[in-house]
Amino acid sequence: MEGAMFYWISWFFWVYLTFLVNKKNPYRLKLSVIILILIFLANFQFMVGIFEIQASGLFLLITSYIFISQEKRGAIIYYFICSIIVSIAYVTFHLFEIFDPIWIIIKKEWMMGIVFGYLAILLQKSLKGRLLIMICGTMQGEFLHAYILNKFPFPYKIGDFEYLDVCTLIAALLVGWSLLENAGEILQSHFHFFEKGKQKIS
Repeated sequence: MEGAMFYWISWFFWVYLTFLVNKKNPYRLKLSVIILILIFLANFQFMVGIFEIQASGLFLLITSYIFISQEKRGAIIYYFICSIIVSIAYVTFHLFEIFDPIWIIIKKEWMMGIVFGYLAILLQKSLKGRLLIMICGTMQGEFLHAYILNKFPFPYKIGDFEYLDVCTLIAALLVGWSLLENAGEILQSHFHFFEKGKQKIS
């Protein structure tokens, strides 16, 4: 069922951010609100010319643009280049799927999640940067893909539930990879905590 993965992952992130993340974290409230709005907008669509757009996908794109605009000029240019690379890869993947689907050897959502998650890891070092170029790149790719398909008799909705499933899966994989990258620091902080506790007891 399309959208199931999106709802499960989104609600998991929202619960984690709302109840488990430190309240002093500067991104906690922003991300919680963004996820709630995203879930609310998931069932709304509108037409722009001949294109049908899912409101949640457009909201993700605008939000990522706002976050990127707050960076320094050099970082913005690099974000733009990275997002263009992701967009081209995204469109290429979908066109290969249409004209030569035999090379998709596993479920498409998981294949896209792994491919674009790995691409984001190669292009950016921070989790924030990876998420931003992934959202920008894939949504820009959605618009470009819809424009290409407009020349053929293929109906296509921009940012639909299939896209949201892939987008949230990539985000979950990137968060998981980030946890693995920082596992040493996390364990070290816990060990220091336990050592301090032992010293106090002794």
